[in-house]
This record gives sequence, C-alpha cells and structure tokens, in this order.
Amino acid sequence: MATFLILAPFGTFALLMLIASATISLFAAAALALGIVVWDVARGGSVKMLAAGSVLLFATIGGYVTMIDGSWSRTTLHLAVDLGVLAIALLSLAIRAPFTLQYAREQVDAETMKLPGFLAANYVITWAWTFAFVLMLLADMLVIFVPGLPLWIGFAIAFAARNAALYFTRWYPQYRRAKHAAEQAALLKS
Repeated sequence: MATFLILAPFGTFALLMLIASATISLFAAAALALGIVVWDVARGGSVKMLAAGSVLLFATIGGYVTMIDGSWSRTTLHLAVDLGVLAIALLSLAIRAPFTLQYAREQVDAETMKLPGFLAANYVITWAWTFAFVLMLLADMLVIFVPGLPLWIGFAIAFAARNAALYFTRWYPQYRRAKHAAEQAALLKS
C-alpha cells in the first residue's frame, strides 16, 4: 500500500497526460501528492522528502506551464518530471538522508532500525531507485532525440525500470534479514 501511495502522483500524472491537458495533469498530481502528505501527517507519520518534493515539483512545473510557457510537449513534461524526481533522490543522498529511510522507519520495528545494516540497506535501495529514475530519464530522452523511435519503447523502458526498483525494494530487505540471521547463527556456532 505504501509503495502505491508513493508512486500515485507520478502514475496520475502519466495517465492524465494521455487524456487531459498538461495543466490538469500537473496540478492533479500536485494535489494528490499534497493529499498524501496531509494524510500521512494526520495518521501520525512524518512529512517525507519524496512526497513533499513531488508537491513542489508538480506545482512548480504546472505553474510554469500555465503562466510562462505552455508550449512544452508531453514528452518534454515527462522529461522535466523525471529530472525533478531524480534531483530529489540525489539530494536525499547528498544530504545523507536517503529518501527511502523515512518510509522504512515507519514500517519496521525498533529492533530492525538498530540493525547495523539498516541504514546501509536504505542507501542501497535509494541508489536502486535513483538508477531507475536515470533509466526513466534516458527513456524520455530517447523518445525526444531519436525521432523514429516508437513511443512504446520509452514507456517499456520506464515501466521496466520502475518495476525492477519496486521488486528490488521488496526483495533487498528480506535478503539483508536472511544474511544477518545467517551471520548471527554462524557467530553462535563459533
């Protein structure tokens, strides 16, 4: 459920871009991201960097397209959103607060947070998402700069990158737990 909420504004933007104007798509995504922030805080959670950054990203691009330059193509808008989300991910790494850490802290118990590899695992998962964001950005760039390339190739690359990051996000913590349990068992035997 949490992953769905995290990605909902981006999915909303992408779907609405197929049937609605850029302005509607961007502001609907911003409103949904803001709603998620409010809902998260109302239920006792914290304001997450990715969610708050998404509000700012969609609202800023929406404001720019509405008030300054409405001639951006759909692909250019996707490119701008991909650049923005990549910037959020890289900023979270640069300030040593990987964006996945905020979500992980609210989903695990206190003992898990104390494990030596907990922070390292969140860095790895955030880097996996960052790599996925880079692939999504490259997919958009391919569609823009290679005129004969079918649009579905860009969508397929973005879809595969996102799904790979989702799978990795679910798999890696289980792998780390199993590895930690095996190391503990080996220590007890020796």
